[in-house]
Amino acid sequence: MKQNQLFNRTRWRLAFWYAGVMGIIFSVSGYGLYQAIAHAHWMTLDRELESVAGILHDSLESKLKTSGELEPNLQELLPNLCKVGSSCQENHYFSSPRYTSSAIYRGNYYVRLYNKTGQLLAIAGTYPTGFSSTFNRQEWQTLEDNQGISYHQISRLLHTKNGQDWGYIQVGRSFKDFEHYLANVRWVLKLGLPTTLIVVAVSSWWLAGLAMQPVYQSYQQMQQFTADAAHELRTPLAAIRATVESALMMPILSEKESRDTLKTINRQTVRLSNLVADLLMLCRLDWQLMIKSQGIIKNEVICLNDLVSDIVEELASLAISSQINLSHEIRADHPLEIKGNEDQLYRLVSNLVVNGIQYTLAGGQVKLILEQSKNYALIQVQDTGIGINLQEQKHIFDRFYRVNKSRCRDQGGSGLGLSIVRAIALVHQGTISVQTELGKGSIFSVRFPLNVKG
Repeated sequence: MKQNQLFNRTRWRLAFWYAGVMGIIFSVSGYGLYQAIAHAHWMTLDRELESVAGILHDSLESKLKTSGELEPNLQELLPNLCKVGSSCQENHYFSSPRYTSSAIYRGNYYVRLYNKTGQLLAIAGTYPTGFSSTFNRQEWQTLEDNQGISYHQISRLLHTKNGQDWGYIQVGRSFKDFEHYLANVRWVLKLGLPTTLIVVAVSSWWLAGLAMQPVYQSYQQMQQFTADAAHELRTPLAAIRATVESALMMPILSEKESRDTLKTINRQTVRLSNLVADLLMLCRLDWQLMIKSQGIIKNEVICLNDLVSDIVEELASLAISSQINLSHEIRADHPLEIKGNEDQLYRLVSNLVVNGIQYTLAGGQVKLILEQSKNYALIQVQDTGIGINLQEQKHIFDRFYRVNKSRCRDQGGSGLGLSIVRAIALVHQGTISVQTELGKGSIFSVRFPLNVKG
């Protein structure tokens, strides 16, 4: 296949398209995975931020008494709370901080307190530089400091103990660790995607080769079949042409010579017609085998008992002329019926019987047996012929193959008989096998599924 440019190009195209499609799928999947991871972490951080803000909001409202005024006991919740306009000390941390103040102490969060008019009163936590002190009434905001670090914050309305509006609280969180995590995810995807594509490309080339093997084998079989068919057709045509040319070269033909010439032409024409008929039969069987699964072919119910009896009766004269004892045995006490094409099944069994007669020496025996094996009908053709050696057994069903070429040519065989037998068996969902021993004979067995009556 590597030396064939057509199949090489086809293999490259298959590999390219497979790798391209898989590359697009992996790229889209990687992008979707990244977005899903980013969204999941974003939602987690939002819920965490909302939870921290809720805890601070509820805790502060229980301590606020006067609208717009900071109570001294707020330092318990926010140890590093710093009023705007005062010099804040960094050692005002509570010795046993709660979760919220602990998170602020670690630098993950910041808190801003505003009065009702939007004037900034105090800040806590690690407050980023470059933020405007102007209050924004939007509940959720995403901001960026002078260093390009993103922050996400939430704003909530605060009330005093007696339910009056006190002002607002803003709780924000840095997304530096989140962006660092996403950067690592992007690096993994950037490095993993090309590596995956390389593996996919190599796998595509290998899979394309596997996919092309049956096609290439079929192509080789078609080439071989075409060459064999051309050779087989050329032989009778050459004989006819030589006979006609010889007759034309003779100035005068006697009646006997004319008859001999016509007999030769007729014999070769019959051989040519039989060969063409066999080729057409194989083509039809191949077509039927392809569409069998679609239910297009309509089968009829056939009684194999009658079929076997008819074949033995019709081939009795051939067996007698060849000095062969032809017999049959039906080992079933009821009719064995299958679904199929009667003409094709007749051709299958008759081909096996004729082969048995042709390959059996005078005085030998050919026996046709029909029996039931579980849910199958079994047809066996047993002969005491020349047998088939081990090397030839695997080729006997190949088209144009002959076990004894000189004997077949003398009897007009084309080497398609067993090929047609196997094709008919496959069309009827059957199987065929052979047991043979050189010099002792052969047993051809064909198994068909029985017709189950509903």
